[in-house]
Amino acid sequence: TTVLMGNCGVGFAPVRPEDHDMLISVMEGVEDIPEVVMREGLPWTWASFPDYLDMLSARQFDVDVATQVPHAALRVFVMGKRGAEREEATAADRKAMAELTAEGIRAGAFGFSTSRLLQHQTAEGEPIPSYGAAEAELAEIADAVADVGRGWLQVVGDYGAAIDQEFGLLTRLAKRSGRPLTLTLLQTHAYPEQWQDLLTRIAAADADGIQITGQVRGRPTSTLLGFELSENPFLGCPSWQELAPLTIDERVSILRDPSFRARLIAEPAGNSAQIKRLRDWDWIYPFGDPPEYEPDPSTSIGAEARRRGIDPAEIAYDLMLENNGRAILYHPMTNYADGGMDAVHAMLGHPNTLIGLGDGGAHVGIMCDATDMAHTLTYWTRDRARGPKHGLEDMVRRLTSANARAIGLQDRGSIAPGMRADINVVDYDALQLNAPEVHYDLPAGGKRILQHCTGFDATLVAGVPTWRDGKATGALPGRLLRSHH
Repeated sequence: TTVLMGNCGVGFAPVRPEDHDMLISVMEGVEDIPEVVMREGLPWTWASFPDYLDMLSARQFDVDVATQVPHAALRVFVMGKRGAEREEATAADRKAMAELTAEGIRAGAFGFSTSRLLQHQTAEGEPIPSYGAAEAELAEIADAVADVGRGWLQVVGDYGAAIDQEFGLLTRLAKRSGRPLTLTLLQTHAYPEQWQDLLTRIAAADADGIQITGQVRGRPTSTLLGFELSENPFLGCPSWQELAPLTIDERVSILRDPSFRARLIAEPAGNSAQIKRLRDWDWIYPFGDPPEYEPDPSTSIGAEARRRGIDPAEIAYDLMLENNGRAILYHPMTNYADGGMDAVHAMLGHPNTLIGLGDGGAHVGIMCDATDMAHTLTYWTRDRARGPKHGLEDMVRRLTSANARAIGLQDRGSIAPGMRADINVVDYDALQLNAPEVHYDLPAGGKRILQHCTGFDATLVAGVPTWRDGKATGALPGRLLRSHH
C-alpha cells in the first residue's frame, strides 16, 4: 500500500529544461522504460525537487507514494554536461548538491539515493552520472542529510575485488551522517560467497552503532525471455530483424514455418555481452504456469539439450512458441549461483536486512517484480520444497512494519488503534501467482509485463477499498507522503 521511488540514484528532479533528454536516457538505460513512454507520459511541469513534490501532491493514487532525491539528476542539474560526463565535482558543485539534497528532504523526500554500479548505464551505453563519484562529494551530501535530521542514504554498490574500499566508504558515510544507510545485497555469480562477507561487515558496523542494512529480495533478479518480450535468445540473428516490427500474432505465423525455424536457429546470434547472457543455456529455464522461481538445475535448457543431444536453441525456440508464441523462459542472474535459493533463505532471516529491491514498474519488457512481495509471502512460508522456509508471522512483520519503520513511517505497518488502515485481506490458502503476460497499456501504446495474483480478497488504503477480489475498485485514496508529516 506504500511505494518508495527514486531508488538507484535515478529520477526526474531536480531538472533544467535542456536536460530532459539526459534524464530520459539515464532512466531508459538503467530501468528499461522506453523513451517514447517517458516522452508521452511526463508533463515536465517542475524544475526543483520541491516543485516535483508539489506536482505529485496534486495527484491521486491507489497507493501512497514516497520519494528520494536521486544523485544522477542532482549531478546533472548542478554540473550540466560535466556532471553527465562524470567529471569530479568542484567545491562549489559539492556545496550546491548538498544544499539541494537538504532542500529536497525538507520538502518531503525520505532520503538520498545513489548508484555506484557500472552495469547502470545510459541508453547510449555510458556509465550514469553518479558512477564513481568521489567520497568528498558523497560526504557533503551525507552531512546535509545529517543536518536535516531525517532521511536515509540508499546505495546500489559495486563490490567484487574492491569490497574493502567500497564498504569502507559506505561505513564512513553512515558514521559521519548518523543516518541509516541501506545497500543492495545479492548473491552474484562472480562472487558467490561475498554476500556473507557483506553481512559480517554490516553486523560489525551495527555493533559499533553504525546503522547499515542490507536490502535483499525473496527471489533471484531475473530476466524473462520470449518472442513477445523485449529479449529472447535470437535477438542478434539477422532473420529476427524481419520480425521485430511485427505484432506477436504476425510473428507467430512466420515462426511456425519449419523453414524459417531452421534458418533462424542456424544463424549466428553474435558475441556481444547481451547475446552471451541470452544464450547462457545452463541458467535458462522453462517458466510455466504457475511459474517456478527455484527450478532444479537439471531442468535447464542446457541440461535438456545434453540429454537429447540437440542444439539448445531448438529447445528454446519450441518452448517460446508454446501458448501461441507467448510462452516465457526464465533466466535467474543473481541469488542463484548455487542453483537454488539457500543463500536467499539466509539473507531473508538475517537481523540486519530489509526486504526490498523489487523493480516494480521498471524493466517493463523483461521482468515483472511487482509480485515480489506476494511471492515472498507464499514461497517462503508455504510452498518451498527445496529447503527450509520461514515463519509466516515473521515474514508478515518484515514485509510491513519492519520496512515502514526503516524509512521513518510510524503510522502504518501494524493493525492497532490510531494506525493508518492500510490493510491487505488475504486468503492465504488461495494465494497464488499466475504466469506473467504482456499488456499494451503504457503511453504511446508501450508494452509492459503484468502478473496477476489470486488470493487477495481486498486491499484497503486509509480504510478505503482499492482492490476487491482481484479487481480495482477505482478508488484513489493514495497520496504523496512527505517525510516531515
